[in-house]
Amino acid sequence: MIAIIDYDAGNVGSVEKALKFLGQDVVTTRDAEKILAADKVILPGVGAFGDAMEKLKGYGLCGVIHEVADKGIPFLGICLGLQLLFERSDEAPGTEGLGILKGEILKLPEKEGYKIPHMGWNSLELSGDGRLFQGLPREPYVYFVHSYYLKAEDERIVKASTEYTTHIHASVEQGNIFACQFHPEKSGNVGLKILKNFVEL
Repeated sequence: MIAIIDYDAGNVGSVEKALKFLGQDVVTTRDAEKILAADKVILPGVGAFGDAMEKLKGYGLCGVIHEVADKGIPFLGICLGLQLLFERSDEAPGTEGLGILKGEILKLPEKEGYKIPHMGWNSLELSGDGRLFQGLPREPYVYFVHSYYLKAEDERIVKASTEYTTHIHASVEQGNIFACQFHPEKSGNVGLKILKNFVEL
């Protein structure tokens, strides 16, 4: 069973649909017992960092997510779900993130000829040992929608990066924690393969 954490963020339905397409049993919930009993847990999200942290706190989910991390249950953060795993964000100064991973979320710098938010397909540069990217071509294309990007403190956890006005840490892995700035559920066959790799961990 895969638990998708429901905290009123966007893209929950499309993540659920992709997982069901892969033949997975899925529950979308904010019930702590169901989340902690799951084989895998996913934190999706589209929206603002500050609002999302407020919702996670309001629903009592911050401690649950830390418990998932501590128990070693494979955990995947997607888009805003990646950003929330880190310590802070330019989008919400003074708001602490979950702090499960070390690093910060920065605003994409302006650059002539580039639109922000970054919406569209970009190729990834893979580090070679990312478990989510096994069996994929060397520079797979995935779909992004974001105005803020990750700068991880420890570059060894970065398993995929991309370029868009700056160098973006696009996916990280540390122990049982996985996260993608892009949307695998909107990235066609490449994205389905990434999700399949996660569910088969």
